[in-house]
Amino acid sequence: MEVKVKKLDSEARLPVYQHEGDAGMDLFSCADCRLEPGAISGVGTGIQMAIPKGHVGLVWDKSGLSLGGVHCLAGVVDAGYRGEIRVVLTNLGDRPFLVKKGMKIAQMLIQPVVSAVVRESAELDDTARGQGGFGSTGLY
Repeated sequence: MEVKVKKLDSEARLPVYQHEGDAGMDLFSCADCRLEPGAISGVGTGIQMAIPKGHVGLVWDKSGLSLGGVHCLAGVVDAGYRGEIRVVLTNLGDRPFLVKKGMKIAQMLIQPVVSAVVRESAELDDTARGQGGFGSTGLY
């Protein structure tokens, strides 16, 4: 599969798979920014992508950043979107976090999409789990 990428900034970095077989391609910041504790910011990558029809780009955390309390939010890039790829970051840590231009800030997985037909129903089939959720299976 081919994914076309357009640079909006000449210094922007194209997404890249760091190792053969990696699920996610790294996305890079195209500007410096400071994330204060508790802050949320949309960080630009300086690129646009043409994700193929029938697929989605899912934006996920980089484990090294997550370990420091920096996480991604709002991670769905639809195939029809052609604007700049921006990564919504939040700082859950207790100190400011500096995002540097060219830094890996997230990873994107390109995955197939299955579109469901939504139909209202008065009844649903029974399952062994039923309505059990949020901790219903215990901790151990």
